[in-house]
Amino acid sequence: MNTHRDSASRIKGLPSLPASLESWERYFSGMDIPVLKRTVLNFESMAENKDTLDIRTIADAVLDDPLMTIKVYAWSARIRNRRQITDIETLEPIIMMSGVEPFFRQFSHLHSIEDSLKEHPLALGGVLRVISRSYRAATYARDWALRRRDLDTEVILIAALLHDFIEMLMWVLAPTDCAEIELRKKLDSTLRSADVQHAVFGVSFNHLEHALAVRWHLPELLISMMGDQNAEHPSIRNVIYAVNLARHSSRSWDNPALPDDFRDIAGLLNISVERAKELILPEEFRNKKEDHS
Repeated sequence: MNTHRDSASRIKGLPSLPASLESWERYFSGMDIPVLKRTVLNFESMAENKDTLDIRTIADAVLDDPLMTIKVYAWSARIRNRRQITDIETLEPIIMMSGVEPFFRQFSHLHSIEDSLKEHPLALGGVLRVISRSYRAATYARDWALRRRDLDTEVILIAALLHDFIEMLMWVLAPTDCAEIELRKKLDSTLRSADVQHAVFGVSFNHLEHALAVRWHLPELLISMMGDQNAEHPSIRNVIYAVNLARHSSRSWDNPALPDDFRDIAGLLNISVERAKELILPEEFRNKKEDHS
């Protein structure tokens, strides 16, 4: 067994990292998902004033953290199964179903990724980069869905927000291995992410994410939008293109994949490529391009 896997697994007290899709599923199903430190503090404050809060305010606080969002969905599925309730696709009905007081009681002992990774600052930087990227993807996805007048705008936003939740959790569980993946891809830009993930972890993040979403009985509409299958459906393309753009522009606006992204987005929104660039590129970058033309 390589030293990376041994070093990473000791962080969570595992004798070794899981070696198959099924064992990864079992591990994550029993994991107490950590959240952002600000979420811990925010929930503690809200719990003290829960009688004055409206449901939308609580839902927005959950959505402000992709890890808290997946934590709530995984929990709500267990409640729904017991009560034989059909899919609940957005957060407000979940909170209403549980009741505000039981909801805060359920999430009264949150722990943070900052505490989990206090001795691993590089890993904390890694997970925060993925979370930041997920915010950007969710913003793009929401804006385009509104422009398209999609009736499932909030589900599209949530799907983009959660699209890479396994990558976030892997940084917490196995930071050394995630750093190795980043290094391999940096040294060879032609490598496919799924291939490197499989080489290091024995499973691709997309496959594991889909398996967990099914195991946790997430809403079918959300599962379909989080996956990359059936990409001809406009709502699913909306999510995929938002995730791609956020990923490709995360470090700079010079990524060679961006021209394809602009073409995809233009087709989705039924606008010209130049108009898509105007909507997406930061003003200072557009001005920079014009100065060099």
